Amino acid sequence: MQRALDRHAQKVESIAAAVRERVRESAPSHVSKGGVPHFVPLPGDKRRAGKPIDISSLNEVIHIDAERMECVAEPGVTFAQLVDATLRHGLAPTVVPELEGISIGGAVAGCSVESMSYEYGGFHDSCLEYEVVTGEGEVLVCSPEKEPLIFEMMHGSYGTLGMLTRVKFRLIPAKPYVKLEHRTYRSIEDYNQAMVSECEKGDFEFIDGIVHGPNELVLCLGNFVDSAPYVSDYRWLNIYYKSTRERSEDYLRTEDYFFRYDTECHWMTKTVPPLEWKPVRFAVGKTFLGSTNMIQWSRRLEKVLSLKKRPDVVCDVFIPGDRFVEFFEWYARDFVFYPLWVVPYRPAKVYPWISDDLAARIGEGLFIDCAIYGKPNGGSVDYSVLLEEKVYELDGLKTLISRNHYTPERFWEIYNQPNYEKVKRRLDPKGTFPDLLESLARVE
Repeated sequence: MQRALDRHAQKVESIAAAVRERVRESAPSHVSKGGVPHFVPLPGDKRRAGKPIDISSLNEVIHIDAERMECVAEPGVTFAQLVDATLRHGLAPTVVPELEGISIGGAVAGCSVESMSYEYGGFHDSCLEYEVVTGEGEVLVCSPEKEPLIFEMMHGSYGTLGMLTRVKFRLIPAKPYVKLEHRTYRSIEDYNQAMVSECEKGDFEFIDGIVHGPNELVLCLGNFVDSAPYVSDYRWLNIYYKSTRERSEDYLRTEDYFFRYDTECHWMTKTVPPLEWKPVRFAVGKTFLGSTNMIQWSRRLEKVLSLKKRPDVVCDVFIPGDRFVEFFEWYARDFVFYPLWVVPYRPAKVYPWISDDLAARIGEGLFIDCAIYGKPNGGSVDYSVLLEEKVYELDGLKTLISRNHYTPERFWEIYNQPNYEKVKRRLDPKGTFPDLLESLARVE
């Protein structure tokens, strides 16, 4: 462990020195993690403006304490790497984002949730300590006890406050396999009642859902198990989301369960129908399938895709649990795009990056993450705008990974301007890193 810490310290000092050089040059910068970013590619994107600061060397799992069930890792570690390392100890992160290439740092800076989020919240809710390089090249450590506001504001900041360079977080016991049960419901009322009930009972470790249509709503329930009579494979020829309407029960290896959506990048293969045909998958699957391949191809084709009137809608929205049925009824009537991925999510607390007024309205209850991936958006209605307005109306939140249309006034009705500006002044007073509103909130 000490050697890993020494290597880490050397890397961080080099990165901090690069930041100090940018400050001397008065040069705006952005963080370059290497690998494949999981922001949705957009024409004229401002999120990569400025000189890059390369932190791609921060890709090592520093230490796993199996007895305390804690891990220390660098932010560039992907969840595929992390799961491989932790499962050797019979452990897993509390939340494993569904795509292999998502990094630990990305999960903190963004809004990563998954099917254990009804119990554990987001991945960031498992975090115990962050090491951060500020916009002036200072290295600081923050936690719920030390610099608590900085610690809480790093989540959802999308790299605009400082650079994560080390993360300490909790792990949980894991077993080699996951047993799944798929229950189909024919109405949103029955579906919502069953989902909330299962979250309250806590009999299952994994709860999420795939909605195939307004009258075909599948609740996916799972538990770790020590053995399996068979295992299904959705990493090449077979398609996981389709299996949820075909099978009432299933078994997967734990690592295959965690990344069950990766092969299709959820269901983005639907946009190129031959990629769902088994002969095509057999012939070219290694080149085109998997989230990393598909995101790389989307970037290679960015000029061609920019010819579209508008990019497809790719967005997660978090709807207060008591407004979910209302949202779905609107969605089934006016939005009409399936599959819809549904993930119950209970935040550990009301986050300080949410505005005080919104926080008072939503409280600390259950949210439902509705993941919309690939809705065509080239007609007379801009569905990205329509979705954003409906989520605002229902006191929900949306991720900022794709197109956003907020005015500054609307943006700060949702996000906590005093807290953001306080931490921005503390960590990045000279504006080395992008500003959240300017770089993310109004990308068109």
